[in-house]
Order: sequence, then structure tokens, then C-alpha cells
Amino acid sequence: MSLAPAPLSTWARNISPSPTLAVDAKAKALAAAGEDVCGFAAGEPDFDTPAHIKEACVAALMAGKTKYAPTPGIEPLRQAIAEKYLADYGLKVAPSQVIVSPGGKFSCYLAILATCSPGDEV
Repeated sequence: MSLAPAPLSTWARNISPSPTLAVDAKAKALAAAGEDVCGFAAGEPDFDTPAHIKEACVAALMAGKTKYAPTPGIEPLRQAIAEKYLADYGLKVAPSQVIVSPGGKFSCYLAILATCSPGDEV
């Protein structure tokens, strides 16, 4: 039985390396060499997760909250974000207009998918 890798699609073969990860690797290499670097490439914080957030995560896990969240995010979080926008910016946003995503790049990707069609000039 052969364990040869399955052939990749043309699309998969044409994926280029992430420029973000390349810049992040360079920043980490410079920092390891003693340079004073403030890396903004990968969006990773330069501090540990605060204890109260870790504790809330553990409590949620112990309460059985281990399933996928709804696609747009959980309702209490979407409500809290809408309230924050009203308090901080005076913008009335309905929770149904709030989508929680796993990061900035994915948010941009979703926005482009929702608003742009093939052939559109962007």
C-alpha cells in the first residue's frame, strides 16, 4: 500500500506563502537577535491572556459550552458589541447587524464576498 500524497488541485498548487507570516517570522528573528521590535504582522498580542479571561474560559468549558457557536456569533456578545458602539460612538447598531469572526483577515474576506462579484473593479 502506497502512502504517496494525493495530487493537489491547480488552485492548491498556486497558493502562495503568507506575506503576513513572513513579516512575522522576520520580526521574531530580529527580536531573537536582540533588536527592539514591535511586531504588528500577525495580530498576536505581546502579553499573556489576562487571568479573568482565562478563568471565564475554564468556567465556560466546565459548563459544557464546547460546541460550535452560531455562525454570526453568540447573541449576548453581539448585543454587547451593539451596546458598546452606542456608548462609545453614538451609533445605534442592531445585534442582527453584528457579525463576530475569528479575525480581521476573515472579516475582510467575508465583507468582500458579500459585496463584490466576479469582474467587479475593487
